[in-house]
Amino acid sequence: MVIKNVSLETVCGITSTLPENSHMEFAFAGKSNVGKSSLINGLMNRKALARTSAQPGKTQTINFYNVNDQMYFVDLPGYGYATANVGEKAKWGKMIENYLHRSRQLKTVFLLVDIRHEPSENDRMMYEWILHQGFEPVIIATKLDKIKRSQVAKHIKMIKEGLKTVKNTIVIPYSSQTKQGREEIYGLLDACLKEADEEKI
Repeated sequence: MVIKNVSLETVCGITSTLPENSHMEFAFAGKSNVGKSSLINGLMNRKALARTSAQPGKTQTINFYNVNDQMYFVDLPGYGYATANVGEKAKWGKMIENYLHRSRQLKTVFLLVDIRHEPSENDRMMYEWILHQGFEPVIIATKLDKIKRSQVAKHIKMIKEGLKTVKNTIVIPYSSQTKQGREEIYGLLDACLKEADEEKI
């Protein structure tokens, strides 16, 4: 996959109407501080188009990035931020649920978890939530460069067991530093685009 052009096209707040996009969408979900903006920037081959915040949990919008006029990367609000009040958490949850339920172009949901730790209760809830909406999420295990290579297989097993993943769930270890894992994600995106093109014929 060659990234030719990207732009932040739509920003949806709590009261916004979701856009009726004509291209397929790939959504990214994950708790605050898991490296979601870094992953999206890495995939778009941009340094800072997706905003990384010094204040975790600050992102309260759904951001739609147009990529190559072929597809959208959809950045969902980070969840699980400890100091957010109950009302804020409920609003973010409603936004994410509304998007997963209503989007007509959503093809795949990427769920980001920190490869160093067992999945949190919020991670497990989000995984089950995505399944409930009819999607089998691809797991992106971030912060790969923070553990030894010899630990990777053990930690992937820990994540699968912690989330109780369904059979044949894809788990891709990813490092925002080295970009390891990016080509695997590109491969999934390319396969979806190719499938869509073949359906048009």
